[in-house]
Amino acid sequence: MVRNVQVEQVDDVARPLIAVGNDYPDGHVIPPHEHRRGQLISGRSGMLVVSTPEGRSVMPPQRGMWIPPGVLHDVKVLGGVSMQSLYLEPDRTGGMPARCQVVGISSFMRSLIEQALDLPVDYDPDSRAGALMLLIDHELRLQPVLPLSLHYPAEGPLARKCRHFLAHPDIKQTIDDWSRELGLARRTFTRLFRHEVGESFVSWRQQACLLVAVPRLISGEPVTTVAMDLGYDNPAAFTSMFKRRLGSPPRTYAARENSRAFRDGLPTTPSPSSPGSNG
Repeated sequence: MVRNVQVEQVDDVARPLIAVGNDYPDGHVIPPHEHRRGQLISGRSGMLVVSTPEGRSVMPPQRGMWIPPGVLHDVKVLGGVSMQSLYLEPDRTGGMPARCQVVGISSFMRSLIEQALDLPVDYDPDSRAGALMLLIDHELRLQPVLPLSLHYPAEGPLARKCRHFLAHPDIKQTIDDWSRELGLARRTFTRLFRHEVGESFVSWRQQACLLVAVPRLISGEPVTTVAMDLGYDNPAAFTSMFKRRLGSPPRTYAARENSRAFRDGLPTTPSPSSPGSNG
């Protein structure tokens, strides 16, 4: 059983895939760190906000987060999380996303991970435990990517502007506002933004607001309050954007995400044990 230990304590075990479980309280912050192996995080309750030099992702309850090997990242815990992590050797990460991404976790995959956490870390590859881990290795690549990540440049003036926007989101900020602040012509800015970020400014601005909104909505804040804080003129405009990107209105989405833990009879708070700093 591998629970409430840091991965560095078991990283040298000669197995291509290992499973580790940790409990973190609400508000816990894991400072910037990286892992030699690729990491798939899943949480039975609570949310995670994972930030890297090139982006940010929000992982709601019962979802997952893929972090490629060697990616520097920090983690903020919202609501308390019983974190389950699968660590995959770098040479076995083929077929996984090249960047940090939020992914869906099927009920079958959740069941497999629960069983994996009860295995010894040095399981016999030729045993049932080895077969279980091999099956998990195959299932990893079948979990769908969800639109809950945001990317931006790692450094430079545009990167700083993107990070500032995440701290102070305002849907009314325009291309002209940003190009003027960066000292660029409008056309130059739009070309630069698409080249550096990979999508248009308008699309990125909406996604940034979405990622700020999701944790607040799941935590129970009213849709109107969130919409107004993001600069929307009315909740209807915010709801339209939200539904277009996530497939359901904010209230429905938040209720569904919150009901996952309740429906499965999962704890809403982690156990009192609190591990070290690295997840």
